[in-house]
Amino acid sequence: MNSPGSMTGSATAGPVMVARALPGARLPIVCDSPHSGTVYPEDFDASVPLALLRRGEDTHVEALWADAPRHGATLIAATFPRTYIDPNRSLTDLDPAMLSAPWPGEALAPGPKSKLGFGLVWSRLSAERPIYERALSPAEVQSRIDRCWRPYHAALQAAIDEAVHTHGCVWHLNLHSMPNDAYERLGIVSDHPLADFVLGDRDGSTCEPGFVQLVAETLRGFGYTVAINDPYKGVELIGRIGQPRLHRHSLQIEIRRPLYMDEASRERNAGFEPMRAHLSALMERIAAHVRTRLDR
Repeated sequence: MNSPGSMTGSATAGPVMVARALPGARLPIVCDSPHSGTVYPEDFDASVPLALLRRGEDTHVEALWADAPRHGATLIAATFPRTYIDPNRSLTDLDPAMLSAPWPGEALAPGPKSKLGFGLVWSRLSAERPIYERALSPAEVQSRIDRCWRPYHAALQAAIDEAVHTHGCVWHLNLHSMPNDAYERLGIVSDHPLADFVLGDRDGSTCEPGFVQLVAETLRGFGYTVAINDPYKGVELIGRIGQPRLHRHSLQIEIRRPLYMDEASRERNAGFEPMRAHLSALMERIAAHVRTRLDR
């Protein structure tokens, strides 16, 4: 990952990219992009074209937020695609119906998304489009966990732990993008259009309200529409990391994809650079907020 500015450093370790501010400039801000990976493993063995598989990507999200380390944050991104294995799902959120044999590990507890085909390992792109023509073996899934899911979680947890150890607190931004037809894909009938940004804090449980409002008001000041918990509230990562009573704040940020890319081609559009500049300005506001909190 290329990180702008002399105050940053970067490293790539297989399935995970990490860009960090240098130690003297580092703030307790951790950003992660679990769904922007575009490196498709050779053993994927999907039965659908790559162009369709790519509909699951939050393409370019890590690049939109590339300035984050310049503002003191650590930025972590998956290189593998979420359709292969999703680091924003728990290890038990797996549909046993997609396996060729009983799961040998912890008892599975597939959630609503998993039953739709969007769990730890995706089984479908839609109700009409399965990803595989065969069942996956438990060994295949375990290999994906060991090679991708665990390293991603280890890198993210290390960054969270370092922030808490050094500063006693952390602000975590879980970064995503959303398709323009998000309501339709989720089976939701909405009386209003999808917002440009959706902030998720699991109904106020993962983040201090003032921080959510800071992010929302900053984005609205740039001219974007912003919704909170509609239709995305946040899933595994912010639910695990966000513990406001322990000064650990976690917020999910979703960006409507047509604002910065062509959803069909996955290419960046004319909105990409203005969006990146706005997100850099947002990170500057976030860094100022965090410094103020640290000075108390």
